[in-house]
Amino acid sequence: MARKRKTLPMIPLRGITIFPYMVLHFDVGRDKSIASLDEAMLKNQEIFLVPQKDSKIENPTREDLLDIGTLCVIRQLLKLPGNTVRVLVEGIARGKLTSLKEEESFRAVVEILEDEETTVANVEEEALVRSVKESLQSYVRHTGYMPQEALVSLEDIHEPGRFADTVASYLMLKPEDKQVLLESLNIMDRLEKLLVIINKELEIAKIEKRIGTKVKSNIDKVQKEYYLREQLKAIQEELGEYDEDAKEFFAYKEKITKAKMPKEAKEKALYELDRLRNSGSYSAEGGIIRTYLDWLIDLPWSKETKDNLDIIKAREILEADHYGLKDVKDRIIEYLAVKNTSKTMKGPIICLVGPPGVGKTSIAKSVARAVNRNFVRMSLGGVRDEAEIRGHRRTYVGSIPGRIVYGMRQAKSKNPLFLLDEIDKMANDFRGDPADALLEVLDAEQNSTFRDHYLEVELDLSKVMFITTANTLDTVPRPLLDRMEVIEINGYTYEEKMNIAKRHLIPKVLKEHSVAPDAIRFSDNAIKFLIEGYTVESGVRNLERSIASLTRKSIAYMLEKKKTSVALTPQMIQKFLGHPKFMYEKAEKEDRIGVVTGLAWTMFGGDILPIEVTVMDGTGKLELTGQLGDVMKESAKAAYSYVRAHSAELGITSLFYKDKDIHIHVPEGAVPKDGPSAGVTMATALTSALTGKKARHNVAMTGEITLTGRVLPIGGLKEKSLAAARAGINTIIIPEKNRFDLEKLPPSILSKLTFIPVKEINEVLEKALVEVES
Repeated sequence: MARKRKTLPMIPLRGITIFPYMVLHFDVGRDKSIASLDEAMLKNQEIFLVPQKDSKIENPTREDLLDIGTLCVIRQLLKLPGNTVRVLVEGIARGKLTSLKEEESFRAVVEILEDEETTVANVEEEALVRSVKESLQSYVRHTGYMPQEALVSLEDIHEPGRFADTVASYLMLKPEDKQVLLESLNIMDRLEKLLVIINKELEIAKIEKRIGTKVKSNIDKVQKEYYLREQLKAIQEELGEYDEDAKEFFAYKEKITKAKMPKEAKEKALYELDRLRNSGSYSAEGGIIRTYLDWLIDLPWSKETKDNLDIIKAREILEADHYGLKDVKDRIIEYLAVKNTSKTMKGPIICLVGPPGVGKTSIAKSVARAVNRNFVRMSLGGVRDEAEIRGHRRTYVGSIPGRIVYGMRQAKSKNPLFLLDEIDKMANDFRGDPADALLEVLDAEQNSTFRDHYLEVELDLSKVMFITTANTLDTVPRPLLDRMEVIEINGYTYEEKMNIAKRHLIPKVLKEHSVAPDAIRFSDNAIKFLIEGYTVESGVRNLERSIASLTRKSIAYMLEKKKTSVALTPQMIQKFLGHPKFMYEKAEKEDRIGVVTGLAWTMFGGDILPIEVTVMDGTGKLELTGQLGDVMKESAKAAYSYVRAHSAELGITSLFYKDKDIHIHVPEGAVPKDGPSAGVTMATALTSALTGKKARHNVAMTGEITLTGRVLPIGGLKEKSLAAARAGINTIIIPEKNRFDLEKLPPSILSKLTFIPVKEINEVLEKALVEVES
């Protein structure tokens, strides 16, 4: 039997499938679809609805539409704002799209499809219908998607095909599942597919319900535990019993109270404590907060040691620990004296400058003991990161406070003696300059509000006594140097080294080696021989090493010879340590022409600097030898110019610069020499060589010269005087402006040497040169 065909208006559906006997309303917005509705309303209100393969396509063609759709009757139309029409339709029958005409509207040639006749017995259909009903009831119980009235209405449907279509219209199915049911013309086949789909959806619904029940159970359990925990906490508070988290919270709170922090720090600590309580015991942030709170609590916000204001006792401690170092000791006594009258005195900021081994670090320890302050030391040598001083911000992983805060925690008091060692050896790189960070630390007007990047609260450093050490001030930035009170510690004299060795070094070394004081005896001559022959330094570090070496060799000697004691003499020292390593330059034994003794400062102390001048027939050349630096070359040229300009006054032929070659030489040519203190020595040697007058062998001199003959002041007078006395000099010519430096020289030097202050080079020549007897 041929199937009936109709030409009907058509609407492509997006995401919607309509079954026969199904009533549905939907909105239509496409112009062609609205035109199809209008055409249908003019005729018998029949319209063909077919789903699109892809709902995103705006203007579908035949290839974009499915083959099977539904013939429907329009029951109602409602025009909405925005050129949209809402339409209510009722499914009549299945239809197959055979062809499509696209004009102003969609027109389709549709082949009407009817359900296929089944050959099975009615009892099988009835069994299948019942199975569908049972599965549907279970599905509704688990999901609740269908109202109970719908199930009741299904009881009145006795046609299996209609029953299947009606059930399919009620279910929340995927579009592809609905299309499969719509395309099933065989009733038994349709019922079977429907049963499979319902059972599948039922299993999914059961799983969803089971997951939902489990999740709800877990949520209920968490809520229940939270409620019980809050109840338990309330009960524990009433009974005075707490869990571990609460104990930790109250322990921190008690520590914060006992720390007596300033208001800002206390507020910050309590804020972080609340964060710790809310974040949980085992969170990653909890550990970070605990570390921060520990730092805040451990800092000495209110702990303070009481200064020893007894200046007599303080001086006794300083004198017992160190020999010499008068300037440092006097400055500490002055501070204590003022502290007796002023309770608001800020801690001093002192910079001890001197060569290695003079006791800068050890005197700082003695000062701490004398003043009764806790001592903490921080080495700045090689520090190149600003964060070493100010710390890292807590946003960085592994952040820690700076070494200033670390030192304050280590000191356990807010007024320690803080030693910043080797301040001249700091470096800088892309991470910042630590010297800039120290500007706030070492400023008495600013360090009361020092702020570390890690702590983020102000820390008062105004009561800290800062002592810094440096070997030279050349590498210390000028703004930083301006904040410190500089005290120079010069090299030790021979007498000072002798006393330091006898009072401190020898007893210390013997104690370290567990040797009785009378087992190894050092005579004064032995100590003098050791100082002069085996150590050349401003300090006493090498002297201590030499004494330690002698002690070890003496112990070995006593064990080998089975002796209980040994007396060290210069001969024994030479036997143990070998020939002397150093030989000091000695002054000339007699007066000579063109040979003058100058004085020089070195990093190991002072030394004499003989300068020799030879005059030869020639063409007026001036030659300088002896590894001279730029400053000494300029001094030689200035001396040469002065002698040439005043040749008539000095009794020198005026044409010597044309017919005489002059050679100025400084012995020990392998050793570089430089410094602004050899001008007068070169001028005197030039004058001696050109006039034929001898220079006194027992006279040494130091000072720079100008072209007009003025003598300029110099530095290092103490070291130079020591070198002169050691070399056998008894008279030193010094600049007039250095007269006041004589007050700082020890009496042992002043008693051995005669100092002649001068203003002009004429005075130098008068004192240093002698007429040659004819």
